[in-house]
Amino acid sequence: GGPALSPTPPAPLPSRALSQGFSSTFTGERRPKSDGVFEALGATDELSSAIGLAREFCSEKGHAFVEQLHRVQCMLQDAGSNIATPLSSARQAHLKRTSFSEKPVLELEQWIDKYSEELPPLRAFILPSGGRSSAALHVSRAVCRRAERCVVPLVQAGEADPNVAKYLNRLSDYLFVLARYAAMKEGQEEKIYIKSEP
Repeated sequence: GGPALSPTPPAPLPSRALSQGFSSTFTGERRPKSDGVFEALGATDELSSAIGLAREFCSEKGHAFVEQLHRVQCMLQDAGSNIATPLSSARQAHLKRTSFSEKPVLELEQWIDKYSEELPPLRAFILPSGGRSSAALHVSRAVCRRAERCVVPLVQAGEADPNVAKYLNRLSDYLFVLARYAAMKEGQEEKIYIKSEP
C-alpha cells in the first residue's frame, strides 16, 4: 500500500477554553488568574466601585468634595494600568504610557491636611458610622487597605511603581478623614467603640 497518512491534527480549542485560568497583562504576558497582578487589579477595581457608590451618596447630600472622588477614581484607573504592566516584561513604550508619578500622592496629602484642620481631634476609636455618606466612605477605606496589601508585594518584587502603593496608603487616610468630615457636615453622630464588660 501507499504511505501511511499522518493523523489528522486535533481541532483547535475554542479561544474561550484557552483563556480559562489565565489572563494577559498589558504587556501581553500570560499569567494565571490567581497571579498577584490580577489580585491587585481586582482590588483596585473594587475600590473604585466602592468609591463610586460613596460618591453617589455624597452627591445626594451636595458635598463639594465629590469632584475629588471622581479624580480619585481616574487616578485608580491609572494605578490599574501601572499594575497591569509588570516591569519585568515591560518595554519602554509600555512604561511611558503607564508610569505613575508622585504628584497625585502629594495632592492627596494636601486634601488630608485641609479636612483634618476642620475636624475635632480624635478622642476615641471611631466605628464606621455617621450616616450613609460617611459609612460608604469607611467601606471604601477598608477596601483601600486591602488593595494596598495586594499592591505592596508587587512593589517589593519590582513589578509595580512604588508610587502606586504610596497613593493607596495615603488614599486610605484621605477616605478616613473624609468620612469624618462628611459626618460632621451632615450633622451625623459618629459611633465610638465602647469596650464590653467581661
